[in-house]
Amino acid sequence: MILLSKLQLKQYENDGYVIPDFNMPEVLLKKIEKRHDKLLKKYPQFKNYCPAILHYDESFLEFCKNEIILNYVEQILGSDFALWNSSFFAKPAINGHATPWHQDGQYWPIRPLATCTVWLAIDDANEENGCLRFIKGSHKEKKLKNHNINSNKNLTLNQELDESEYNEKDAINLILKRGQISLHDVYLVHGSEANNSSMARRAITMRFMPTSSVFDHQMVKDKNLFSKLNASKYKDRKIYHMRGRDISGKNKLTYI
Repeated sequence: MILLSKLQLKQYENDGYVIPDFNMPEVLLKKIEKRHDKLLKKYPQFKNYCPAILHYDESFLEFCKNEIILNYVEQILGSDFALWNSSFFAKPAINGHATPWHQDGQYWPIRPLATCTVWLAIDDANEENGCLRFIKGSHKEKKLKNHNINSNKNLTLNQELDESEYNEKDAINLILKRGQISLHDVYLVHGSEANNSSMARRAITMRFMPTSSVFDHQMVKDKNLFSKLNASKYKDRKIYHMRGRDISGKNKLTYI
């Protein structure tokens, strides 16, 4: 069984992220590319970003169910967990949108808030084409920081971390080769620059939550919490069982 080492688990705990010794097989990467091309022909509005790709094509579940990836996630979240979303950040060449500095948990109706995100590079990701950037250790307080609305249409997300909450000088670049993955914590501060290069920077995210937490489909009706977000996209969100059982007893799991 392929697992994260003790050192890698310690890095995730201390830094909020880790890059495992993993490469998605090339045959599967080509399959992802073909399915994404097909998706864009049908939904051209997702040229930069598809926030919930499983809603439009559940066949992408195949890649989220990779046994090695699930082993890594189990080491971090425990033996009972579910997949609640997968997004596609296409970030095309020349005009790929930036992602503002943010914490993932700012957007999600999960309580207690807990998620491990797996980020799969479909293309090489580097500083030139707008790789992900992390603030090491910014997850440690386990709390959401202040965010502001940014309605710039050239951003993938509309909430941006207040500048007083982080120091960009502390950022590190997440350099990945095609097929590599990273895992990061729900509270980790991160973002990425626009892609003005001649190379695309495609990536898939897989969002896993422990089933001791609840994906609250009703929470999106609370306008004090979600009035500034596109909360409608959460109301019918499927939560896919991955391993173990529903510890909370309150999640409506889809078994696959």
